[in-house]
Amino acid sequence: MSEHIFRSTTRHMLRDSKDYVNQTLMGGLSGFESPIGLDRLDRIKALKSGDIGFVHSWDINTSVDGPGTRMTVFMSGCPLRCQYCQNPDTWKMRDGKPVYYEAMVKKIERYADLFKATGGGITFSGGESMMQPAFVSRVFHAAKQMGVHTCLDTSGFLGASYTDDMVDDIDLCLLDVKSGDEETYHKVTGGILQPTIDFGQRLAKAGKKIWVRFVLVPGLTSSEENVENVAKICETFGDALEHIDVLPFHQLGRPKWHMLNIPYPLEDQKGPSAAMKQRVVEQFQSHGFTVY
Repeated sequence: MSEHIFRSTTRHMLRDSKDYVNQTLMGGLSGFESPIGLDRLDRIKALKSGDIGFVHSWDINTSVDGPGTRMTVFMSGCPLRCQYCQNPDTWKMRDGKPVYYEAMVKKIERYADLFKATGGGITFSGGESMMQPAFVSRVFHAAKQMGVHTCLDTSGFLGASYTDDMVDDIDLCLLDVKSGDEETYHKVTGGILQPTIDFGQRLAKAGKKIWVRFVLVPGLTSSEENVENVAKICETFGDALEHIDVLPFHQLGRPKWHMLNIPYPLEDQKGPSAAMKQRVVEQFQSHGFTVY
Protein backbone atom coordinates (compact mmCIF):
# COMPACT_ATOMS: atom_id res chain seq x y z
CA MET A 1 0.00 0.00 0.00
CA SER A 2 1.46 3.38 -0.97
CA GLU A 3 2.31 5.83 1.77
CA HIS A 4 -0.17 8.70 2.15
CA ILE A 5 1.29 12.04 1.15
CA PHE A 6 -0.18 15.03 2.96
CA ARG A 7 -1.58 17.60 0.54
CA SER A 8 -1.21 21.17 1.77
CA THR A 9 -3.84 23.56 0.52
CA THR A 10 -2.27 26.73 -0.83
CA ARG A 11 -3.72 30.17 -1.50
CA HIS A 12 -3.47 29.50 -5.23
CA MET A 13 -5.51 26.32 -4.86
CA LEU A 14 -8.15 28.21 -2.95
CA ARG A 15 -8.42 30.82 -5.65
CA ASP A 16 -9.02 28.06 -8.19
CA SER A 17 -11.89 26.74 -6.13
CA LYS A 18 -15.40 27.51 -7.40
CA ASP A 19 -16.29 28.34 -3.78
CA TYR A 20 -13.62 30.99 -3.42
CA VAL A 21 -16.02 33.81 -4.23
CA ASN A 22 -17.96 32.87 -1.08
CA GLN A 23 -14.94 32.97 1.21
CA THR A 24 -16.03 36.17 3.00
CA LEU A 25 -18.32 34.89 5.72
CA MET A 26 -21.46 36.87 6.38
CA GLY A 27 -23.44 37.46 9.54
CA GLY A 28 -21.37 37.14 12.70
CA LEU A 29 -18.14 36.67 10.76
CA SER A 30 -18.55 39.30 8.09
CA GLY A 31 -15.23 40.48 6.76
CA PHE A 32 -13.13 37.46 7.73
CA GLU A 33 -11.39 35.37 5.11
CA SER A 34 -12.29 31.69 5.45
CA PRO A 35 -10.15 28.86 4.03
CA ILE A 36 -12.73 27.39 1.68
CA GLY A 37 -11.57 24.12 0.11
CA LEU A 38 -9.51 22.70 2.96
CA ASP A 39 -10.01 18.97 3.37
CA ARG A 40 -10.08 17.33 6.81
CA LEU A 41 -6.33 16.68 7.00
CA ASP A 42 -5.58 20.23 5.88
CA ARG A 43 -7.78 21.61 8.64
CA ILE A 44 -6.25 19.43 11.35
CA LYS A 45 -2.74 20.48 10.37
CA ALA A 46 -3.68 24.16 10.07
CA LEU A 47 -5.46 24.06 13.43
CA LYS A 48 -2.44 22.59 15.17
CA SER A 49 -0.14 25.21 13.65
CA GLY A 50 -2.52 28.08 14.38
CA ASP A 51 -2.89 28.94 10.70
CA ILE A 52 -6.66 28.75 11.15
CA GLY A 53 -9.05 29.00 14.07
CA PHE A 54 -12.67 27.93 14.32
CA VAL A 55 -14.71 31.02 15.17
CA HIS A 56 -18.36 31.34 16.14
CA SER A 57 -18.72 35.13 15.88
CA TRP A 58 -17.20 38.45 16.88
CA ASP A 59 -18.27 41.94 17.83
CA ILE A 60 -17.02 45.33 18.96
CA ASN A 61 -18.10 46.33 22.46
CA THR A 62 -17.20 48.66 25.29
CA SER A 63 -16.33 47.72 28.89
CA VAL A 64 -17.92 44.27 28.69
CA ASP A 65 -15.07 41.86 28.01
CA GLY A 66 -12.20 43.90 29.37
CA PRO A 67 -11.22 47.58 29.50
CA GLY A 68 -11.91 50.09 26.75
CA THR A 69 -13.38 49.35 23.34
CA ARG A 70 -12.73 45.74 22.46
CA MET A 71 -12.98 43.29 19.63
CA THR A 72 -14.38 40.16 21.26
CA VAL A 73 -13.94 36.95 19.29
CA PHE A 74 -16.07 33.98 20.32
CA MET A 75 -14.23 30.76 19.52
CA SER A 76 -16.02 27.47 18.89
CA GLY A 77 -15.51 24.42 21.05
CA CYS A 78 -15.76 23.87 24.80
CA PRO A 79 -14.96 20.85 27.00
CA LEU A 80 -17.35 21.92 29.79
CA ARG A 81 -21.14 21.74 29.87
CA CYS A 82 -22.15 24.48 32.29
CA GLN A 83 -25.77 24.30 33.36
CA TYR A 84 -26.16 28.05 32.86
CA CYS A 85 -24.25 28.32 29.58
CA GLN A 86 -25.49 31.23 27.44
CA ASN A 87 -23.91 29.91 24.26
CA PRO A 88 -24.48 26.15 23.84
CA ASP A 89 -24.14 26.78 20.10
CA THR A 90 -20.39 27.20 20.71
CA TRP A 91 -19.82 23.78 22.31
CA LYS A 92 -18.73 21.95 19.16
CA MET A 93 -15.68 23.23 17.33
CA ARG A 94 -16.94 21.85 14.03
CA ASP A 95 -19.93 24.18 14.21
CA GLY A 96 -17.64 27.19 13.92
CA LYS A 97 -16.22 28.65 10.74
CA PRO A 98 -12.49 28.34 9.96
CA VAL A 99 -10.79 31.72 9.75
CA TYR A 100 -7.26 32.46 8.61
CA TYR A 101 -4.76 33.72 11.17
CA GLU A 102 -3.80 36.44 8.70
CA ALA A 103 -7.43 37.56 8.35
CA MET A 104 -7.77 37.89 12.11
CA VAL A 105 -4.57 39.92 12.38
CA LYS A 106 -5.70 42.25 9.58
CA LYS A 107 -8.95 42.83 11.43
CA ILE A 108 -7.03 43.84 14.56
CA GLU A 109 -4.82 46.15 12.52
CA ARG A 110 -7.95 47.87 11.23
CA TYR A 111 -9.06 48.76 14.75
CA ALA A 112 -5.63 49.18 16.36
CA ASP A 113 -5.82 52.99 16.62
CA LEU A 114 -9.27 52.78 18.23
CA PHE A 115 -8.04 50.22 20.74
CA LYS A 116 -5.05 52.34 21.70
CA ALA A 117 -7.13 55.52 22.00
CA THR A 118 -9.67 53.88 24.33
CA GLY A 119 -7.35 51.59 26.27
CA GLY A 120 -9.09 48.63 24.64
CA GLY A 121 -7.89 45.66 22.63
CA ILE A 122 -8.78 42.12 21.62
CA THR A 123 -10.53 39.56 23.82
CA PHE A 124 -10.81 35.88 22.99
CA SER A 125 -13.90 34.27 24.51
CA GLY A 126 -16.06 31.29 23.66
CA GLY A 127 -16.96 28.56 23.98
CA GLU A 128 -13.52 27.98 25.40
CA SER A 129 -10.75 29.70 23.46
CA MET A 130 -8.14 27.55 25.20
CA MET A 131 -9.26 24.67 22.99
CA GLN A 132 -7.35 26.42 20.18
CA PRO A 133 -4.13 27.51 21.89
CA ALA A 134 -1.98 27.79 18.76
CA PHE A 135 -4.33 30.16 16.94
CA VAL A 136 -5.20 32.31 19.95
CA SER A 137 -1.61 32.62 21.14
CA ARG A 138 -0.33 33.51 17.65
CA VAL A 139 -2.97 36.23 17.31
CA PHE A 140 -2.16 37.55 20.79
CA HIS A 141 1.54 37.67 19.92
CA ALA A 142 0.80 39.65 16.76
CA ALA A 143 -1.47 42.00 18.73
CA LYS A 144 1.25 42.63 21.31
CA GLN A 145 3.67 43.51 18.51
CA MET A 146 1.15 46.17 17.41
CA GLY A 147 0.89 47.49 20.96
CA VAL A 148 -2.67 46.18 21.36
CA HIS A 149 -3.95 45.00 24.75
CA THR A 150 -4.86 41.29 24.98
CA CYS A 151 -7.47 39.61 27.15
CA LEU A 152 -8.35 35.93 27.55
CA ASP A 153 -11.83 35.01 28.80
CA THR A 154 -11.59 31.44 30.07
CA SER A 155 -12.45 28.87 32.69
CA GLY A 156 -8.77 27.95 32.86
CA PHE A 157 -9.81 24.31 32.56
CA LEU A 158 -7.31 23.72 29.74
CA GLY A 159 -4.55 25.83 31.23
CA ALA A 160 -2.04 22.98 31.01
CA SER A 161 -2.14 23.33 27.21
CA TYR A 162 -0.70 26.86 27.48
CA THR A 163 3.06 27.22 27.53
CA ASP A 164 4.79 29.97 29.50
CA ASP A 165 5.51 31.76 26.21
CA MET A 166 1.79 31.77 25.43
CA VAL A 167 1.00 33.17 28.86
CA ASP A 168 3.53 35.96 28.27
CA ASP A 169 1.29 37.49 25.59
CA ILE A 170 -1.78 37.69 27.89
CA ASP A 171 -2.26 41.11 29.52
CA LEU A 172 -5.51 40.31 31.33
CA CYS A 173 -7.47 37.17 32.08
CA LEU A 174 -11.20 37.09 32.79
CA LEU A 175 -11.10 33.91 34.86
CA ASP A 176 -14.38 32.10 35.49
CA VAL A 177 -14.23 30.58 38.97
CA LYS A 178 -17.48 28.68 38.71
CA SER A 179 -17.41 27.13 42.17
CA GLY A 180 -15.26 26.88 45.27
CA ASP A 181 -15.42 23.12 45.79
CA GLU A 182 -14.97 20.14 43.51
CA GLU A 183 -18.43 18.64 44.06
CA THR A 184 -20.29 21.81 43.15
CA TYR A 185 -17.91 22.55 40.28
CA HIS A 186 -18.55 19.13 38.77
CA LYS A 187 -22.30 19.56 39.20
CA VAL A 188 -22.20 22.95 37.48
CA THR A 189 -19.78 22.12 34.65
CA GLY A 190 -19.16 18.38 34.41
CA GLY A 191 -15.45 19.14 34.87
CA ILE A 192 -12.97 19.53 37.73
CA LEU A 193 -11.96 22.68 39.61
CA GLN A 194 -8.22 22.29 40.18
CA PRO A 195 -7.10 23.37 36.65
CA THR A 196 -8.81 26.75 37.17
CA ILE A 197 -6.87 27.29 40.40
CA ASP A 198 -3.61 26.17 38.82
CA PHE A 199 -3.99 28.48 35.84
CA GLY A 200 -4.91 31.47 38.00
CA GLN A 201 -1.82 30.91 40.09
CA ARG A 202 0.34 30.63 36.97
CA LEU A 203 -1.03 33.93 35.72
CA ALA A 204 -0.33 35.57 39.07
CA LYS A 205 3.22 34.22 39.14
CA ALA A 206 3.76 35.60 35.63
CA GLY A 207 2.59 39.05 36.74
CA LYS A 208 -0.63 39.04 34.72
CA LYS A 209 -3.84 40.80 35.77
CA ILE A 210 -6.95 38.79 36.66
CA TRP A 211 -10.63 39.68 36.85
CA VAL A 212 -12.54 36.81 38.44
CA ARG A 213 -16.09 36.14 37.27
CA PHE A 214 -18.51 34.24 39.49
CA VAL A 215 -22.03 33.35 38.31
CA LEU A 216 -24.49 33.45 41.20
CA VAL A 217 -27.22 30.81 40.82
CA PRO A 218 -29.61 30.40 43.77
CA GLY A 219 -29.43 26.90 45.17
CA LEU A 220 -26.52 25.93 42.92
CA THR A 221 -23.55 28.24 43.57
CA SER A 222 -25.06 30.53 46.20
CA SER A 223 -24.28 28.81 49.51
CA GLU A 224 -22.17 30.76 51.98
CA GLU A 225 -19.71 27.87 52.13
CA ASN A 226 -19.25 27.79 48.36
CA VAL A 227 -18.78 31.55 48.13
CA GLU A 228 -16.29 31.42 51.00
CA ASN A 229 -14.32 28.75 49.17
CA VAL A 230 -14.29 30.87 46.00
CA ALA A 231 -12.92 33.77 48.06
CA LYS A 232 -10.16 31.56 49.46
CA ILE A 233 -9.20 30.51 45.93
CA CYS A 234 -9.10 34.15 44.88
CA GLU A 235 -6.78 34.94 47.78
CA THR A 236 -4.18 32.62 46.25
CA PHE A 237 -3.98 34.94 43.23
CA GLY A 238 -2.61 37.74 45.40
CA ASP A 239 -2.18 41.20 43.94
CA ALA A 240 -2.82 39.88 40.42
CA LEU A 241 -6.55 39.92 41.16
CA GLU A 242 -7.95 43.37 40.41
CA HIS A 243 -11.60 42.67 41.17
CA ILE A 244 -14.40 40.10 41.28
CA ASP A 245 -17.53 40.35 39.14
CA VAL A 246 -20.60 38.75 40.73
CA LEU A 247 -22.83 37.91 37.77
CA PRO A 248 -26.48 37.19 38.61
CA PHE A 249 -27.94 34.20 36.80
CA HIS A 250 -30.44 35.02 34.05
CA GLN A 251 -32.42 33.14 31.44
CA LEU A 252 -31.13 34.86 28.28
CA GLY A 253 -29.51 31.65 27.07
CA ARG A 254 -32.60 29.46 27.43
CA PRO A 255 -33.91 30.02 23.85
CA LYS A 256 -30.66 28.65 22.41
CA TRP A 257 -30.99 25.41 24.42
CA HIS A 258 -34.53 25.05 23.09
CA MET A 259 -33.47 25.83 19.52
CA LEU A 260 -30.77 23.13 19.70
CA ASN A 261 -33.14 20.63 21.34
CA ILE A 262 -30.85 20.26 24.34
CA PRO A 263 -32.58 19.58 27.68
CA TYR A 264 -32.12 22.71 29.75
CA PRO A 265 -31.38 21.89 33.42
CA LEU A 266 -32.32 25.35 34.73
CA GLU A 267 -35.65 25.70 32.94
CA ASP A 268 -37.49 27.15 35.92
CA GLN A 269 -34.53 28.64 37.75
CA LYS A 270 -34.93 32.18 39.06
CA GLY A 271 -32.19 34.76 39.34
CA PRO A 272 -30.85 35.84 42.75
CA SER A 273 -32.62 38.46 44.79
CA ALA A 274 -30.95 41.80 45.44
CA ALA A 275 -30.45 40.71 49.05
CA MET A 276 -28.70 37.50 48.00
CA LYS A 277 -26.37 39.32 45.63
CA GLN A 278 -25.56 41.88 48.31
CA ARG A 279 -24.74 39.10 50.77
CA VAL A 280 -22.34 37.51 48.29
CA VAL A 281 -20.74 40.87 47.44
CA GLU A 282 -20.19 41.54 51.12
CA GLN A 283 -18.69 38.08 51.62
CA PHE A 284 -16.08 38.81 48.98
CA GLN A 285 -15.53 42.32 50.29
CA SER A 286 -14.83 40.93 53.75
CA HIS A 287 -11.74 39.33 52.22
CA GLY A 288 -10.56 42.73 50.99
CA PHE A 289 -11.61 42.33 47.36
CA THR A 290 -13.03 45.00 45.09
CA VAL A 291 -16.36 43.60 43.92
CA TYR A 292 -18.81 44.56 41.17
